[in-house]
Amino acid sequence: MTISAVSRGPSPFAVFRNRNFALLWIGQVVETIGASLTSLAASILVYRLTGSAASVGVMLMATAAPTILVGLLAGVVVDRYDRKRIMVAADLSRAALVFLIPSLLQHNIAWLYIIVVLSSAVTQFFDPAHEAVLPEIASDEELAAANSLMAISSFGATAIGFAASGLIASQMSIEWAFYLNAFAYVFSAAMILAARIPALNVTAESGLAAVGRNLRAGAKVLLATPMLKSLFVVFAIVFVAFGLSNTLLLPFALKALGATEFEYGVQEAVTSVGFVIGSLWMASVSDRLREGQWIALGLIGMALAGVGYSSMRAVIPAIAVVAVSGFINAPLSIARSLAIQRYTPREMRGRVNSAFFVCRDVLFLLGMAAAGLADVFPIRLVYLSGALMLLVAGIWALVIPGLGQPAAEWKHALDLLRRAPAAVGQLVARPAALADFDALIALLPALGTLGGEERRALLSSAEVSQAPAGATIVRHGDTADEVYFLLAGKAVAGVATPDAAGGYRSLSSLAPGDFFGEIAALSGEPRTANVVAEETGTLLSVPAATFRTWLGHADLRRLFLATAAERLGRTHQADWPRLAGLDQQALRELREQRAGEGDQR
Repeated sequence: MTISAVSRGPSPFAVFRNRNFALLWIGQVVETIGASLTSLAASILVYRLTGSAASVGVMLMATAAPTILVGLLAGVVVDRYDRKRIMVAADLSRAALVFLIPSLLQHNIAWLYIIVVLSSAVTQFFDPAHEAVLPEIASDEELAAANSLMAISSFGATAIGFAASGLIASQMSIEWAFYLNAFAYVFSAAMILAARIPALNVTAESGLAAVGRNLRAGAKVLLATPMLKSLFVVFAIVFVAFGLSNTLLLPFALKALGATEFEYGVQEAVTSVGFVIGSLWMASVSDRLREGQWIALGLIGMALAGVGYSSMRAVIPAIAVVAVSGFINAPLSIARSLAIQRYTPREMRGRVNSAFFVCRDVLFLLGMAAAGLADVFPIRLVYLSGALMLLVAGIWALVIPGLGQPAAEWKHALDLLRRAPAAVGQLVARPAALADFDALIALLPALGTLGGEERRALLSSAEVSQAPAGATIVRHGDTADEVYFLLAGKAVAGVATPDAAGGYRSLSSLAPGDFFGEIAALSGEPRTANVVAEETGTLLSVPAATFRTWLGHADLRRLFLATAAERLGRTHQADWPRLAGLDQQALRELREQRAGEGDQR
């Protein structure tokens, strides 16, 4: 198959022509530098005054605890009130709080813990509001670049803040870190005020009962989706290990390595630099492996780096090791985000993330509390135990159902796509029977909402066919628009990569109950991917005209539009411009559906 060259898309930096995005980006850079100053300065100050790793752990616990206490409630507030005002009020509140730290510390160190808790609680309102307004100021064409630049700027600014905090702590009064942070929050508030952010039209119900329903709904999706459930189980170990190792970094650097506070700040900074470089690298290679494989490799790599770090005796080699660890962390973090985005229904992502984040912070707290063991046992041994926990999680990620997929199986799927016939095979078909429809409903219960007339229309137009293993079912670029439902067997979908090696980017594996071809049916555009039978399967094909009539049902409309929009995010970049209209329509339809039904978030 000859792959034609595609025109290079606009530079991701073109999004800076969007004045509102540029203002938010600049504000975030300055705000993140300031927040990093306080984060590191608070830990250094506590360790100076107490000399205890457990006290540093309590400080970090004070930062994470408000997520558990107000995180879900904050999400409801952000969806009910003007997000621009929430962000400005949060920035000004945090500015006042951190400005008070130096004066209050003269009375009692307990004030530092109190202000950190209050500031972190306010942040629970700022962060979801900031995430929510980005799609409102950046167009669909700009959104991918906007998210990437926000993430990279955040980690880059963190590196600057950590290095600056270490310098301030070693060369001048540490109180300056808090004053500079207060200024950064005020500056961020000014940038947000200057940006034009559309006001939120509130239609959703709120309240404590709604918060409870949201949490239960997110948990239900987590437990019902193999990929998400496996991700949750593996990261239960990871977050405890991260909480433990992050808490020990400062006392380990000062005690075991004999580092200065400035050298510790440099160590934290190069970790962020490594993450930024790793993120840029992942932008070009992330499609070469499945999310689960990236996660497993990232965990094993970070575990080995942790083992090496625990044996370090000098500062310079230790800094090099943590830089490598930061680089390896990028595939782990990006793959985790991709797994959640790709395997969570679009309209449920906020709820699933809420449940995931709350559990994450609980486990972080457990790991932070365990750091107190370093006051009893050798700190190298305690740090090594965190690295070994990551190693166990990485090995488990290779085999656990949903997340893990043997490399041989993945290579087999890619090989099928590469060797697939250039033309779609002639599948022997027969008219669909009532038993076929009943079998489909058992696999996809949402179709049970179809009425008698719609079922008769389906039976009069649908066909059932057998696809032998290795057969091409649909071909990228073809104009056919039937929608296929897999009744039995397995299939794999992928897109050829525009390189001389003739590679393939596998988008998804399809099992009984899955469907494909909905994008062509909804948009009238050519097929966006190749689909090949991985093993002999049974397919029920539905003409586009019949399929479109099903969108009158709320549940089916949400299911098909959300799936189409989700898959558009995984197609080749060259497909985005011609399919952007459908993606926007899907988003609009989903918003209208939620507003019309009072869907709870």
